[in-house]
Amino acid sequence: MSLIRKSNELNIQSRIKGLIYGQPGMGKTTLALSAPKPLLFDFDNGVHRVNFAHLDGVDTVQVSSYQDFLDVLDKEDLSGYETLVIDTGGKCLDFMSDYIIKQNPKMGKGNGSLTLQGYGERKGLFSALVKRISIMGKHIIFVAHRDTKTEGDETRYVPQFGGSSYDSLVTELDLVGYMEANGRERTITFDPTSRNDGKNTCNLPSIMKIPIIVDDNGNPTAPNNYFTEHVIKAYAKRLDASKAAAEKYTTLIAELEHEVALIHDADSANEFVGRIDEFGHLGNSKVVAGQLLIKQAKALNLTFNKESKLYEAAAPKAEEKKEVKPSNSLV
Repeated sequence: MSLIRKSNELNIQSRIKGLIYGQPGMGKTTLALSAPKPLLFDFDNGVHRVNFAHLDGVDTVQVSSYQDFLDVLDKEDLSGYETLVIDTGGKCLDFMSDYIIKQNPKMGKGNGSLTLQGYGERKGLFSALVKRISIMGKHIIFVAHRDTKTEGDETRYVPQFGGSSYDSLVTELDLVGYMEANGRERTITFDPTSRNDGKNTCNLPSIMKIPIIVDDNGNPTAPNNYFTEHVIKAYAKRLDASKAAAEKYTTLIAELEHEVALIHDADSANEFVGRIDEFGHLGNSKVVAGQLLIKQAKALNLTFNKESKLYEAAAPKAEEKKEVKPSNSLV
């Protein structure tokens, strides 16, 4: 069976892999927990900073080592959760580094940091983790603090996530969002700009306003479901649109194949050419129609006249005269 797939045959991952970062106190964890049915992995012992009203109904794993995390993935029943929230992603990577060195001390330096080979091992471990969670059918959201990066006279805000190996890690993610506040108004952008990092493969709006869902006393005034309603559902809508377009494309190609199969001579070939633009083409369907026509014309021994721009029956080939060799036998 061929491994080559057409666009309508692709297996598109419907689960989001994202990273949210910003200054402390922005409500990053609260936003991450607004994803559907979350399980919080508290890597930096910071769950106490989350408004307890937003932890109602949320289960938490207080992680003390990367092995704890693996044990939960391996041994616990996670069927009741749709999203794994990793808080913080930077601390998770630190634990991952410790785990790698413990497994193979040669991957570490004397100061406890990873060697170059160790960073390569961590990238592989991170990629395997993200893939594993996707195969489990769950969203994964990393929460990270903001770091400041100076480039000449410009200052950019980037996630504290992997240090120099950040670029190689972020390739595994669909979304990278930067949260900030202006007074009490909080916003998030997934678009990369000159002042912040970002990744927006879901085509989300450039600036998204995050509503305030607690009063001045910290009491909830609205459900914590922003990520579910405005990110997850937007992504699902985009996938549904892509699926509908793929199905429409498949139907159109099947129609073209049927029409071309009905061509039996030059007249019917030319009739098809005359209405080829009437099929409401999608993507490369017109190119596919032309390829199907060329193949059928060849099978019918038709040739295309470039001057008249019409198909014609190919002229029969003249019979080759057989050369009669003189016989060596005596008459």
